[in-house]
Amino acid sequence: MSKSFDVVVIGAGPGGYIAAIRAAQLGFNVACVDAWKNDKGGPAPGGTCTNVGCIPSKALLQSSEHYEHALHHFGDHGITVGDVKMDVAKMVGRKANVVKQNNDGILYLFKKNKVSFFHGLASFTKAVDGGYELAVAGDKPETLTARQVIIATGSNARALPGTPFDEEKVLSNDGALRIGAVPARLGVIGSGVIGLEMGSVWRRLGAEVTVLEAMPTFLGAADEAVAKEALKCFQKQGLKFEFGVKVGEIQTAGEGVSIAYTNAKGEAQTLAVDKLIISIGRTANTNGLNAEAVGLKLDERGAIVVDDECRTNLPGVWAVGDVVRGPMLAHKAEEEGVAVAERIAGQHGHVDFALVPWVIYTSPEIAWVGRTEQQLKADGVAYKAGQFPFLANGRARALGDTTGFVKFLADAKTDEILGVHIVGPFASELIAEACVAMAFKASAEDIARICHAHPSLSESTKEAALAVDKRTLNF
Repeated sequence: MSKSFDVVVIGAGPGGYIAAIRAAQLGFNVACVDAWKNDKGGPAPGGTCTNVGCIPSKALLQSSEHYEHALHHFGDHGITVGDVKMDVAKMVGRKANVVKQNNDGILYLFKKNKVSFFHGLASFTKAVDGGYELAVAGDKPETLTARQVIIATGSNARALPGTPFDEEKVLSNDGALRIGAVPARLGVIGSGVIGLEMGSVWRRLGAEVTVLEAMPTFLGAADEAVAKEALKCFQKQGLKFEFGVKVGEIQTAGEGVSIAYTNAKGEAQTLAVDKLIISIGRTANTNGLNAEAVGLKLDERGAIVVDDECRTNLPGVWAVGDVVRGPMLAHKAEEEGVAVAERIAGQHGHVDFALVPWVIYTSPEIAWVGRTEQQLKADGVAYKAGQFPFLANGRARALGDTTGFVKFLADAKTDEILGVHIVGPFASELIAEACVAMAFKASAEDIARICHAHPSLSESTKEAALAVDKRTLNF
């Protein structure tokens, strides 16, 4: 017998579970369906982000950073340690526990907000009067009907043609998070977020890491000054990079992996590694959705086609997050999920894509919001720039991490902040002030005039704003 709901959300990743909770808050009878399983076969809501993405990668980054500090930096603080060792199994076990805590937290939130949760793979079966029928395939098959459907099925790692992931030698983000021992040699194809973060983890633990990147430059989406500073830091740490490469045949015979490639000079090269992480982007996940059963429109990349408000071509069917256009970021998915739930309720949900922050959780951290200097130049926008180094910040000195800087870009005439770019300690936290300021159309002068706590890293934000008018006080 079919179970009826006002709203059914397919997928319990950041976009899906947040959409379900917000819809329930707005008074709808809501169900959320998700197929992720934990090691025991039980439900593991949270999607890629919680299970094999944002959350576990940060757990490993934190553990590996502690290890590196113990090896190389505790002595600066007067702390003497003995024989420092890393128990990889315990580190990975802690990561798994952090993931489980987040899984359980989402299940608790569903219960708290009276969201009905179904564990299984949801697919469309047909359109019915006033809505849609969905089948849930799992240990307990169900049939659901919904007046409104929100699709939040996320994305999958993109494989290289002819080189499928085996998650033993050739790894996606999933396999990269489950490496059981430190590889002597680790190869990474792609110098994006996943490649840099996972490369950093295993480099800290002793792996020799080589990153192969097809693009001729590093972090082309970031501000050039930030990318240049970050690359210098990563190379100093021991990460090896080759840009402008063309990857050829990848062989997995024997104990390791052999990657044939052509370098930027056109010379044939071979890289031999024990493990290979491929991080060349992600593809929208519509697997098993049975979109054709109801005529749901997909684009040439397999993503669900939506308008500016996340409406699909079908009445009452919406889609959010990685499965639609726009940046594949968890926080973008969350904002879209909230906005769609509010639109269903007749409200005016809003997402400003120009104010979605980007963060890379390496050391140094990298974060930015708004336009880069190269984008402003290309668009012919007259601007002023201000920059302040963490080297001149008292809190950064006390932390022992003075790498990087904060950079402000402001309109030359109005002084409105057009972009803020940070490379350095806790950039992921500092960028929030810039997002708030830009949402309220603040000027660089506004930030420069606001009192910031001393000593704090946030003073570097104030000083960079002052630098727009060439009046820094501490540099």
